[in-house]
Amino acid sequence: MAETRRLFFALELPKEVQKQIIQWRATQFPEDAGRPVAAANLHLTLAFLGDISAEKQKALSQLAGRIRQRGFPLTIDDAGQWLRSNVVWIGPRHAPLGLIQLANMLRSQAARNGCYQSPQPFHPHITLYRNTPRAVTIPPPNFRWQFKVDEFALYESVFKNGRTRYQELQRWSLSNKEE
Repeated sequence: MAETRRLFFALELPKEVQKQIIQWRATQFPEDAGRPVAAANLHLTLAFLGDISAEKQKALSQLAGRIRQRGFPLTIDDAGQWLRSNVVWIGPRHAPLGLIQLANMLRSQAARNGCYQSPQPFHPHITLYRNTPRAVTIPPPNFRWQFKVDEFALYESVFKNGRTRYQELQRWSLSNKEE
């Protein structure tokens, strides 16, 4: 059987935004809110690919490299909890069209290449906590982080020594001008 890797396309958060989110999270949630996601692992998933072969990875990387889309501003100004999946998240209250378009292109390419894609609509979010044991009080939306998205990347989820880390494999730039 061919070796596979657990991969996903995502947006990396600027380091300063990561730092601010971690500081905000520490002041807004109790210590027992769940398992906090490490600062280096904070990201916004565009398309989860699952366990895929090197051949499929190559094909999806080539397709991702053909995407021609302008960069866009992204504002993180909403928070919530999904009780079914035991996740606390933050994300945009109103996702920009560029974000939806990019995610839809990557998700449709993944589906055409045999990667299962959830039938649920894309809900852009950054996971703050996993394994939340119960409902937590979500802070009022008195926060706002904004940054320009001008690239996206392919990541591998690597579980080693009892920890999951996300390793960037490849990165693509979005255009900053009309083409």
